[in-house]
Amino acid sequence: MSHAVKVKVENLTKIFGRTPRSILPQLKKGVSKAKILQDSGHTVGIYNVSFEVLEGEIFVIMGLSGSGKSTLIRCLNLLNKPTEGKIWVDDEDVVKFDHKKLREYRQSRTAMVFQHFGLFTHKTVLNNVVYGLEIKGIPLSKRMEIAQTTLESVGLQGWGDKYPSQLSGGMQQRVGLARALATNPDILLMDEPFSALDPLIKREMQQELLDIQSKLKKTIIFITHDINEAFKLGDRVAIMKDGIIEQIGTPDEILEAPKNDYIKKFVQDIDRSRVLQAKNIMFKPSALISLKDGLKVAIKEMEQSGISSIFVLDHERRLNGLITIDDALEGLRNNKTLKDILTHDFFTTTPETYMQALIPLATETKYPIAVLDDQEKLLGIIVRVTVLSNLV
Repeated sequence: MSHAVKVKVENLTKIFGRTPRSILPQLKKGVSKAKILQDSGHTVGIYNVSFEVLEGEIFVIMGLSGSGKSTLIRCLNLLNKPTEGKIWVDDEDVVKFDHKKLREYRQSRTAMVFQHFGLFTHKTVLNNVVYGLEIKGIPLSKRMEIAQTTLESVGLQGWGDKYPSQLSGGMQQRVGLARALATNPDILLMDEPFSALDPLIKREMQQELLDIQSKLKKTIIFITHDINEAFKLGDRVAIMKDGIIEQIGTPDEILEAPKNDYIKKFVQDIDRSRVLQAKNIMFKPSALISLKDGLKVAIKEMEQSGISSIFVLDHERRLNGLITIDDALEGLRNNKTLKDILTHDFFTTTPETYMQALIPLATETKYPIAVLDDQEKLLGIIVRVTVLSNLV
């Protein structure tokens, strides 16, 4: 992931009412939202919000109903005009855009996916996806080509001539996603896109989004009220309450150090097995041996580390197998080499695997689970107790 800042929000405030700017002094004095509403009829949507979103990351804004998260995302494409503050996108303050620049920004640089899909019911799936390209004035044949490719990328190949009413909720949301992706925006704004879907389809769509993101590397700002969804999808998560951001961090940072009681309450509801990945719970083994070492070295290593099995690597740290103390002692008695007694009777996984998928492996295995990269190099190991104790 590149670490350039794509979106920078500075001291953003949005007040709804007849004279929103007149309310700012009261807010700055600390008058509560409820008192402001009661006294003046103005509603404070968000107050003094600041954050940065890095290029290519999924930044999740999470909060309960009324926390200001939807108000905030609608400020990012100026569907809500901020009362005060700046929104920098690629070092340009979009709040200052004139009508022409704003239209170009909305058509080309950002796209929004809504909770209720927002599809045109009288248009086919293909024509829904083509819509944004039509507005941009892209020639017909090119539009159709892009739309077909985009439908394929969200798993809707062959559905182009159907109408939204013929599709399930999950498929309709895929059309919404395809329509947003077709214009090839830098920034994807997603306002609770999966919350109307049933749990199984919702999980499928979350995985779909992660798969698409691994290929396209968009900058995604995603709104949700579901902490498990936030922690599954977010590279970083901002938790909102009453129009302000309470804490920003990686799921790991928030789990480890919740900033206050409000965040602590949220974190209690987390299903850790859906949030923690192999890379979060693996550790570097202190004892490893190389293929060129003999059985005596292997036995000594196991003895010194108080372990009964050890992983064997080649000179490039690629995993060749595992040997146990019993096999090593027997091999020594029978003049066998290290290679002769290598076993592959253990589980391997990738750093991104969720703990949920590791639970059945951990309950079944006799040996540590090896975490490998694409080249089969050993990154770390996971012992049963780590997986099983994290469920408590």
